[in-house]
This record gives sequence, C-alpha cells and structure tokens, in this order.
Amino acid sequence: MDIHEYQAKELLAKFGIAVPHGGIADSPDQAVYRANEIGGSRWVVKAQIHSGARGKAGGVRLCKDEHQVRAAAKAMLGERLVTYQTGPQGRVVHRVYIEAATGIERELYLALILDRKSERIVVVASQNGGMDIEEIARTRPESITREIVEPAIGMCAFQARQIAFSLGLAPAQMKQAVMTILGAYRTLRELDATMVEINPLVVASDGSLLALDAKMTFDDNALFRRPNVSELRDYAEEDPREAQAAEYGLNYVALDGNIGCIINGAGLAMATMDMIKHAGGEPANFLDVGGGASPERVAAAFKLVLADPKIEAMLVNIFAGINRCDWVAQGVVQAAKETNLKIPLVVRLAGTNVEAGREIIKNSGLPIITADSLADAADKVVAAMRERTASAGRA
Repeated sequence: MDIHEYQAKELLAKFGIAVPHGGIADSPDQAVYRANEIGGSRWVVKAQIHSGARGKAGGVRLCKDEHQVRAAAKAMLGERLVTYQTGPQGRVVHRVYIEAATGIERELYLALILDRKSERIVVVASQNGGMDIEEIARTRPESITREIVEPAIGMCAFQARQIAFSLGLAPAQMKQAVMTILGAYRTLRELDATMVEINPLVVASDGSLLALDAKMTFDDNALFRRPNVSELRDYAEEDPREAQAAEYGLNYVALDGNIGCIINGAGLAMATMDMIKHAGGEPANFLDVGGGASPERVAAAFKLVLADPKIEAMLVNIFAGINRCDWVAQGVVQAAKETNLKIPLVVRLAGTNVEAGREIIKNSGLPIITADSLADAADKVVAAMRERTASAGRA
C-alpha cells in the first residue's frame, strides 16, 4: 500500500524528522487559505498522486503570491497528471499540498528498503538527491552508500553516523542527521513499511535538514495491526477492481491481455500465465482466490474478472487442497449463469473432490470447456479465444 506525500510527512514528523510546514487543500480557495495559514511570502503547490516525477510533469509549482497559489491549485485539481510512473493514462489530482518554500543549499538522497535478497533492511544514501536512485546509480554510482541493518540488533547510532559522514555533512549537522536516519528506520520498523524514501533530504539555507519530499510503501499483510496506517489508504489512487478484490480477500492485479484468469495459489497463477503466453495468448489479470474458495467467493472473482471489457475468454485453473473442486464448480456455474456468460470458458480442476466438481460442470448445461492439465487448459483457452475472434470477423 502506498500513501501520499503529505501523509508520509505527517508520519515522519511523529518520529522526529523535520518537515516543512504545510497543509492539504482540495479547492483553490482552500489552497489560498492554507498559504495564509502557513505564512511567509513563497509557497510550493504540489499535486498529491501516488507517483514520483511530479515536478517534471507540472505537478509541483513555486508560487510568490496568493494569485499564483490559486492559479496553480486550479490548474492541477481535477486534471490528469501524466508521469513516466503513471503511464499514459495518468492519475487524477484530487488534492494539492501547500508547503512553505525552502531555501536549499544541498539536496541529498535517503531511503530504507526491504531487500528481499539479503532478507535485511538496507539503508541507501547519496550526496546526489532530487533524482531517481536508478539515475544516481547510472550516473554517479560512487556516491551511493549502502548499510545493511542486522534485524536482531536494529539500526545502531554508529551506523547512522557513518551514513551521515558519507553524505559530507558538516559537524554541526551530524546530530540532526543521525536523528533523521534513526527516525526513518523507526518509522519503517514500527509501522511495517517496506520502503521509506526521503528524496530530496535537503540542507536548508539555515543549515538544518528537512525532508522536502517523501514516499512510503507498506506491507498489506500487516495492515490489520496498523489501523493508523490502514486508514490512510486512498482507494481513488488504486484500480477499483483491485480495491473490490481486497473486500473479498482476493489478490487481483490487472494486466494488458484478453484472457481472464481465476486461479488458486500465487505460484500456480504465475505458471498459468506463463503457459498462456507460451500458447500464444495474453493474460488479462493475476487473480488468486486463495485457500478458502467458497462458491460465493468464486462467483465474486468471476464478476471481477468480467468487469474488464478486454476479456475475450476465461480460464479457471484450480488445484484443490484446502479448497474443494465441488465448491469451485458451484461458484463457476453460479457466476456463468448470473452473468449470462457469452465468451469461451475453460475449466481445469484437480485435487480434493475433483470428480464431484467435474460432474457439476458436466451437468450444468453450460458450454464449459474442460481440460485435464495446465498445458491443455492454456492451449484450449487460446484456441477458443482465437476461434471466437475469427467468428466475429466472419460475421
């Protein structure tokens, strides 16, 4: 789960990290009010979407008076901001963040990430902030410092000092730098985050350190014990189908293909998508119904996949262990009837109660294509999709 910049800064501030004074607004008038509330003579108006590179896309504007604040907010709110991270469809800006402008001496990079390869938290820092870490690694790899945190001990003050020294900070800035680095670590650890990125971490004109921009990502599986984080979720920033899937306990990710997939188990889902590709097709989604695939849950998954207008065929591939094939079959038949399914449907069942499941499919009276193996299912669904496309062309 991602959160907005202003939310990340609120969390970081609670762990002792200095951030510029700012406020959120959802209208031009409120943006002006926030600017007056903050005070000063210069402000920055920032579009709040789940994406980086907003500045390059016109989503960050420096304003020198109230008229410019109003104009910037009016230009952003309700518009689609397209960055290289959002893709060509962009994201609609529903809120802007008004922040006091900061005099900047230097821009630094600081991030803490969960490195799955080493199974450790890794601190990544660089003297070259304000750009993507991939760009820093490509152009100035020597500037990057990496520090691995031993989970049994946690991050130590001496490690934070080593990172601070590597950033070339002055002795007078060391204390705040150590507090900032340790605060970022505590944020990640105590909130079950998988990434905390401060970019840029700036040395202000008065010598202080400020988190000028921040991004945070959280482990979805830990949200049940972090209600203060869970409530920050912005469903408007997510694919509505993914949000709906979460309500049913389903794992759904939309893809660009035209063959819908309903599968149990992430590993089997990945293998199924690979087999569809091998057979010459393109999967339209990743959908894992998990271990408790009741008829109602399968029916919900069915309707979720069919909400994608690109779908031209569907494949249900279930290897039942905890699941039962008869439950899955009931859900498939129920959903096919309720949705008045018009596209080819291929079902492959294996495991617990497989014979009962196949019997339900057979006696349903529906034109459901059955398959005996994963490869057979992939071949049949691609062939059925092509036949449907060819028939449509002849018509």
